[in-house]
Amino acid sequence: MKIVIFGATEIGCLLATEFFEDHDITIIDREENRTDEFNKLDISFVQGNASDIVALKKADIQNADVFIACTAVDEANIVACLSAKKMSGVRTICFVSKEEYKNALSMEKNGEYLCDFFIDYIIWPEELLTQDIFRIVTVAHALDVENFADGKSRLLEYRVRPGLSIVNKKIKDIGFTKDTVIVGVTRDCQLFIPNGETEILEDDKLIFMGTPHALDILAGTFFHEKEQVKSAAIIGGGNVGAMLAKSLDDLKIKTKIIEKDYERCQYLAKTLERTLVIHADGTNLKILDEEEIGSSDVVISVTNNDERNLLCSLLCKQLGVKRVIARVAKVLNIPLFEKVGIDVAISPKNSAINEVKNDLEENNVDILATVEQGQGEVLEILVKEEFNNKKLMEFKFPSNAIIGTIQRKNGVIIPKGDTELKTNDVLITFTMADDAEKIKEFFKVG
Repeated sequence: MKIVIFGATEIGCLLATEFFEDHDITIIDREENRTDEFNKLDISFVQGNASDIVALKKADIQNADVFIACTAVDEANIVACLSAKKMSGVRTICFVSKEEYKNALSMEKNGEYLCDFFIDYIIWPEELLTQDIFRIVTVAHALDVENFADGKSRLLEYRVRPGLSIVNKKIKDIGFTKDTVIVGVTRDCQLFIPNGETEILEDDKLIFMGTPHALDILAGTFFHEKEQVKSAAIIGGGNVGAMLAKSLDDLKIKTKIIEKDYERCQYLAKTLERTLVIHADGTNLKILDEEEIGSSDVVISVTNNDERNLLCSLLCKQLGVKRVIARVAKVLNIPLFEKVGIDVAISPKNSAINEVKNDLEENNVDILATVEQGQGEVLEILVKEEFNNKKLMEFKFPSNAIIGTIQRKNGVIIPKGDTELKTNDVLITFTMADDAEKIKEFFKVG
């Protein structure tokens, strides 16, 4: 596949790094934006602006399959996508930072005003980030939450805290809850797929798949997390903070939001019916203490500054908050946040990259989710007729993979070795990112 990317930004670099081994990648941008990271990749670089027809021609847009605009300027991205679409009919993916642009462009594509050329896919990273955080917040003490099969299947990630009954035990001896499967273990920042002999150690992060009800039982039995999230505090009242507060409002979770800009506070107070809006600086320890932030079940720091989010998160930890979630703008900062004790560090850029990866997948496989900064992937695979009536124990995968859920018609099955596959079953499969292509090829979808 030939992919043209407009924007030598961090997102552009992440996309190029993700796809250059299997696809033909061309970057369009000014030469001064070209970094050493791009020079390490086997890609083409065209100097110029993708709004310019000359630059698009140099990038061979006529033969491209996908055009992605991800500069920091929304208007440039929009014009470039429309120009590329008009020149070649290429599939266009446009990054925007403003809700009004996303709404307007979505209306153009889907509404009655459809024209001869339009933008195929509009990505607003902050919206995706809000959705990811909301899923994590609503499950007590989970590090990651993903829902599959219309909510009938779920992925949860938990950290093994000191004193849990499973510490230093082998998986085969633990007897995890029925209708759950442990699919991944992260140890010292490295993800791997476990087996029955794997011993669970303190501070491991465990990834499970199963039905929501079974996972609730698992959490209460092994992780002592029967409580529900009843209160939350948000530091930062920008787009993410406001959208998140609205979602928590809808669930009747008692929510406070701290914002240092007075005019923004006035806006938030008018639009959020039940949320308590506090005009203050989230880095002020005295204010956090006075407002009893330490009693919150979860604190989410979502300002647009990594250093501020880190400081706010550490202060909240000092006040005794059990779970802190922090927004991280620079993806490379995520391991740092986790090493100093932040429970969940999450980036809007990672959320957006996952959306692009899923959009570009072909045939009968979708990437439903990635975990641990892209080390693992959850694939959705449609079973073809030649696999009908085959038992899972008869499969010899070319690489490690675990089928966590089988979606059959309107129901789901948490499989065992003697489970038989049926044509048109949908397999929700966990594997390492490096092995994903081999698993796709195994199911004849490569």
